[in-house]
Amino acid sequence: MPSSSQLGPFLEGCRARIEVALDRWLPSPCIQPGRLHSAMRYAVLGGGKRLRPTLVYAAGHALGLPLEALDGPACAVELIHAYSLVHDDLPAMDNDDLRRGKPTCHKAYDEATAMLVGDALQSLAFLVLASDTTMAAGVERRLGMIEVLARSSGSRGMAGGQALDLEATGQQLDLLALENIHIHKTGALIRASVQLAALSATPLETGVAERLEHYAACIGLAFQVRDDILDVDGSTATLGKTGGKDVIQQKVTYPSLLGMSASREKAQSLCQEALESLADLDERADPLRWIAGYIVGRDR
Repeated sequence: MPSSSQLGPFLEGCRARIEVALDRWLPSPCIQPGRLHSAMRYAVLGGGKRLRPTLVYAAGHALGLPLEALDGPACAVELIHAYSLVHDDLPAMDNDDLRRGKPTCHKAYDEATAMLVGDALQSLAFLVLASDTTMAAGVERRLGMIEVLARSSGSRGMAGGQALDLEATGQQLDLLALENIHIHKTGALIRASVQLAALSATPLETGVAERLEHYAACIGLAFQVRDDILDVDGSTATLGKTGGKDVIQQKVTYPSLLGMSASREKAQSLCQEALESLADLDERADPLRWIAGYIVGRDR
């Protein structure tokens, strides 16, 4: 199992890089509508793991791409993720007051502004893919990226997974139904992160894109299993969001179905399966291997 400590320098480098890129794309509060632009920057630049853009960079690195060619897709996927968090925190959804250790967007501003923030961030993500001049991808591959991100964030991806999650609250689910929710709600955008990197590359060797996508599918599910575990035994102070909400909201989770021990085993099994899918890739794929270890060992 790769040590998550090996990820440190790469992760910090990616975080620093994506912060600069996001800051460049987010409108200044000095430009009207200033309050909306201020709230957009509050929601996006407020910290976070930056896992999805790091996956873009790591997958691109595995394929021999320079990181500067990946800033556009890395920004786009993080903007979609940030919009989803703003909307998920709204009273009509998860009704949360805390995100990344600070008040959620609708608490810091207001609900109407938070809704507009999500809308604007989603639009900005596609603007980045369409117009970022630092991307090496031509028109055809940019269209492919736009299609991947739209599908992954829409009703057949993240938004659809959220809808299934809301419908399942208070209901009895089996493991297959729970996995179907999270393959869409959490997994779709994680898979998209790797797919965007693959689309940034020149034509790949046969099977490489498929192996990368399988890796992403495994770590996407492992991420959610670990999230469910942390909701039970993690503290609000460490998580940066309210702990124990799954039980309060009567959500079916991996621990509630499998128990804590079996849930930890499942996360480790998914991590191992992800690593096996990278077996034919050289040391340039090591950051992807480190990310897999980080996902199942993280404390927030």
